[in-house]
Amino acid sequence: MLRVVNLQVSIGPVPIVRDASLDVTEGEMCGLIGRNGAGKTTFMRALMGVLQASGRAELEHVDLLALPAHRRVAHGVGYMPEDRRLVPEFTVEENIRVPSWSTAMDGVEQRLEWIYGIMPEVAGFRDRRALELSGGQQKMVALARALLAGTRLLLLDEPFEGLAPALARRLGEVLANLKSEGVSVLIAESNEVHVADLLSRAYRIERGTVSAI
Repeated sequence: MLRVVNLQVSIGPVPIVRDASLDVTEGEMCGLIGRNGAGKTTFMRALMGVLQASGRAELEHVDLLALPAHRRVAHGVGYMPEDRRLVPEFTVEENIRVPSWSTAMDGVEQRLEWIYGIMPEVAGFRDRRALELSGGQQKMVALARALLAGTRLLLLDEPFEGLAPALARRLGEVLANLKSEGVSVLIAESNEVHVADLLSRAYRIERGTVSAI
């Protein structure tokens, strides 16, 4: 489903990701494991077009790196950034709907109801503004937003970071339920503690270089 070949990303004159390659098969949940500063977030941002990159990132037969950022979402790619990036004054539902405003998505209402079905806690505060939520609740909303767009591929950057144990378990349950949906998932985490039972396999990223574990 996703095949990344020789991805290179520099910020200014400094190379951050170096000739990184990995693949995620259809319906697979795969990990990208590395300590803070190893290049995980840079890798994810490059795939989504937040940062300029060279190499290839093929989603089936489409090179995402050759597309403008907004068109990558239109190919069924959902992204949950490490820092959530919600619009504070928007309601929860408005934040979830944001990807549909920039793309011609079909079946948005049905997709939204499906998300509320697997994440009823989010449905419960759908009318609250994002700034009124706790950090953990905002993480759940960021995942819901990624799910709206991510019909084929989900890129999740540190989804468990900073979560209380109970909420981390709940997030793990939601992700486990996605395994039956046929969506490919790449999860970046600093260690395997929260994701070991979810992943079919994983890659290690160290100083911007990726290798299979």
